[in-house]
Amino acid sequence: MTTIHQAMVLAAGLGTRLRPITDTMPKPLVPVAGKPMIDYALDALADAGVTRAAVNVHHFADRMETHLKAYPRMEILVSDERAALMNSGGGLARGLKLLDPGLVYVMNADLFWIGERPGEKTNLKRLTEFFDPARMDMALLCVPLDRTTGHNGKKDFQLDPDGRLFRYREGGDNPVVYAGAIVMHSSLLDDAPADAFNLNVYFDRAIESGRLYGLVMDGQWITVGTPEALPEAEAVIARHMAEA
Repeated sequence: MTTIHQAMVLAAGLGTRLRPITDTMPKPLVPVAGKPMIDYALDALADAGVTRAAVNVHHFADRMETHLKAYPRMEILVSDERAALMNSGGGLARGLKLLDPGLVYVMNADLFWIGERPGEKTNLKRLTEFFDPARMDMALLCVPLDRTTGHNGKKDFQLDPDGRLFRYREGGDNPVVYAGAIVMHSSLLDDAPADAFNLNVYFDRAIESGRLYGLVMDGQWITVGTPEALPEAEAVIARHMAEA
C-alpha cells in the first residue's frame, strides 16, 4: 500500500468574494466551526500520512507563516508569493520545487470535506490507491452536486464509467464537481512555464490524452466562498457532529 508523504497546498489567493472578512485576514485562516479553513486540509493530509508540505502564501503572508509554523502535525515549507501571485498552476510548479521528486498530493486550502466513514480508508488514501501512473497524469477527487455545501452549482467535469474525466457539457451524464484534491507525480510539471498560469492548462492537456481520471469522494464537501456561505457550512458541520 503506497503512502504519499508530501503535499502542496494552494493557499495564496486573495479571497475577494469573502470580503469584508478577508479585509482583515487571509482566507485560509477564516475559522469555520472554530477551526481555520486550512487546518481541515492539513489535518486530512496528516491523516493520510503526509509528513512534509509546501504551502504558498501571499495575502497576509506574515500571519500565514506564523500559523503554519505552529501547525504541529507535519513539517511545512513556505512557498513565498509575496512579490507576485502565480495563479494555481504557477503556484503549484514553484511549490513542487521545495519538495522531493515523486508522488504528491495537491490540495486547495479553502475546500474541505467532512463525514468520511469511520474505520474505512480516508478519501485521500482511496485516491492514492486509485492513482495509476501508467494510465493517468492526475487523479482528481470529485463530488456529485447533491453532496456540496456553499457551491455555486457549476458542474466541472463528467465522469465516465471507466473513471475518465471530461469537461462537462450541458446534458452530459454523471456531472461532478472538482473537490480540490489531486494525486500526481511531481514530474508532470517539469515542463511548466516559470510565470503565472492556471492549472486548467494541465487538466485540459490530460483530458486530450485521455489521462485525467476522477474518484468520487465519501462524505459532504464544503466550500466557503462568500460570507453567506459561512453559517451554511457551520450548520452542516454542527449537524454532522450531532449525528456522529
